[in-house]
Amino acid sequence: MNLALHGLSGDIRVGNSYYDDLHDAAGRFDFVMANPPFNVNGVDKDKLAGDKRFLFGLPRTDNGNYLWIQQFYAALNSSGRAGFVMANSAGDAGHSEKEIRRQLVESGAVDVMVAIGTNFFYTVTLPVTLWFLDKGKVATDRADTVLFIDARHRYRQIDRAHRDFLPEQIELLANIVRLYRGENVETVDGSDATLKERFPDSTYVDVPGLCKVATRAEIEAQGWSLNPGRYTGTAAADDDDEDFTEKLEKLYEEFTRLSNEADGLRAKVDAAITGILGD
Repeated sequence: MNLALHGLSGDIRVGNSYYDDLHDAAGRFDFVMANPPFNVNGVDKDKLAGDKRFLFGLPRTDNGNYLWIQQFYAALNSSGRAGFVMANSAGDAGHSEKEIRRQLVESGAVDVMVAIGTNFFYTVTLPVTLWFLDKGKVATDRADTVLFIDARHRYRQIDRAHRDFLPEQIELLANIVRLYRGENVETVDGSDATLKERFPDSTYVDVPGLCKVATRAEIEAQGWSLNPGRYTGTAAADDDDEDFTEKLEKLYEEFTRLSNEADGLRAKVDAAITGILGD
């Protein structure tokens, strides 16, 4: 319907993205943009054995995040770029996921990582990280580096539960990336004042709390973490991928259970003391 409304045509097929490579996507695309579901479990990994899209191996944990990440990476051609939203936990996940992340970093394709704050989704409050891959950068002087941006404190508060970016904030983040890549900046939406303040020589510099270019050696020293907060000078936020409402409901349920147990114990104690002291 979306394609029809815009006068476009397309090849639309029904399938499961984990098991079905309906478009033979590996190595075919210049650009990939995606917002996949986070922390999917129950994937039958036996069906994925030998799939060329999962070049770095299958995660042992029951979590689909690194299946998505590898699909996006594999779909790119030799100069392709990908941008996608991912759960914060993926940047620091350990064990088999850490090993996959190490290989991804060592491939040279990880280009930019941007930490985003809470309340940017309409249905959940969780914070996220934007991942940007660029297979073409392995032939540049950026092959051994990754740009980390902490944008958690840059947003417009729409209402109590929703946030977004102002045009000048988006432009600022894009211009930081342009400076890092040695490209010309664009200031049509009003980011020029902040750029002059933070980057007075119109060249990229690390700005504590905002952006940092880290080498592969620095990333290795951080346990192959891709959490921007570890590099920008701001302490990594104690964020997880559980929706606040769900967490509150669980806490309240636990509180209610403990309160009921306490009431029961209090009644037993009262009865015991009464029995000892007599009426």
